[in-house]
Amino acid sequence: MPSSPSRRRLLATGAGAALGLGALGTSPASATPAASATPATPASTRSAPGAEETRSLDELYQAALAEGGKLVVYAGGDTPTQQDGTKAAFLKRFPDIDLKLIVDYSKYHDVRVDNQLATGTLVPDVVQLQTLQDFVRWKSQGRLLHYRPAGFSKVHEKFKDPQGAWVAIAAIGFSFMYAPDAVGSNAPRTPLDLLDARWKGRIAASFPHDDDAVLFLHSLYVKHYGWDFVARLAAQDVRFARGSNSPGDAVRAGQYAIGVGGSGAPLATGPVRWVLPDSAPFMAWGQRAAILKTAGNTTAAKLYLNWQLSTATQQNAFNGWSVRTDITPPAGLKPVWEYRNANIDGFPRFMSERAEVERLKQTFALYFGEVKGDPTPGFLGLRPGA
Repeated sequence: MPSSPSRRRLLATGAGAALGLGALGTSPASATPAASATPATPASTRSAPGAEETRSLDELYQAALAEGGKLVVYAGGDTPTQQDGTKAAFLKRFPDIDLKLIVDYSKYHDVRVDNQLATGTLVPDVVQLQTLQDFVRWKSQGRLLHYRPAGFSKVHEKFKDPQGAWVAIAAIGFSFMYAPDAVGSNAPRTPLDLLDARWKGRIAASFPHDDDAVLFLHSLYVKHYGWDFVARLAAQDVRFARGSNSPGDAVRAGQYAIGVGGSGAPLATGPVRWVLPDSAPFMAWGQRAAILKTAGNTTAAKLYLNWQLSTATQQNAFNGWSVRTDITPPAGLKPVWEYRNANIDGFPRFMSERAEVERLKQTFALYFGEVKGDPTPGFLGLRPGA
């Protein structure tokens, strides 16, 4: 593989070999190549099994450079540039690491990883994804390196695997948002406020059937308000687009007054205000990250996880929330796990129930007229507001 592979090649590696091995019935376990094995690390530079990392970031940096100085991260996200800030911050601290941080939808990255594991063509060293169920599955398959970065003991118990197979590096929340200039003094504070007639044709949303986090948010609205809420929201002439970034982008551009189904910072001011409801539901989860056991650059991968969990990085979280219990949020915020309406237990459970997820995807697609031939909610026998 060239020293500087293109993004296309990094994503596509292994795809061509999949059919050949698949046709022969090759199992993932039998397809692990010797060439992908992690080089042995001298005992003097390893942490004891079960212990947290004791090396400093600078020590890990030097060890990573000695290993080859390369690192590939597959990160879940909506746009290729979504992690540019993370990459810039990491390289500012560790300028000699050759970092490839590749962003795509988590549901595409996990398929790539499965294919690469099955064909012996693994590309990433670290995966950080929204598809939480994959980490449980990969752990059970023995695919993940059990490792506890420095500060692991300070990570909230809901945001880490007890054995260190994965750890959350960021706490992310999804809710709705609005443009202060567009809504005036009577800004929406709960999802029910979105049903006001004055917002008809002025709401942008991300497709719930395309993003499981957005789907979970809508499922919470159903649990709280009932399916009638969804029928009435469908009658608001909502503009749907792909990607959880799309509602905020539409509001920021002045195209729509309100956005539904995206992340944001509760205390931020500016052209978009993200709503942290007082009691109405929103959703939050820990974005999990893990090192693949057969990764080629395990020391650089460890450096990356230690940097992500470091006090300095966690204190600079874009939304003010840390996954660590020893970092106090800014004034006006509580730790995300103290918000009962954040449903942090619900999303991991939701993601594990794939049959129910698929059923809800189709149901919401019908309600919102995303199925050809069914342009209105009326085909379900629903009368908005009934």
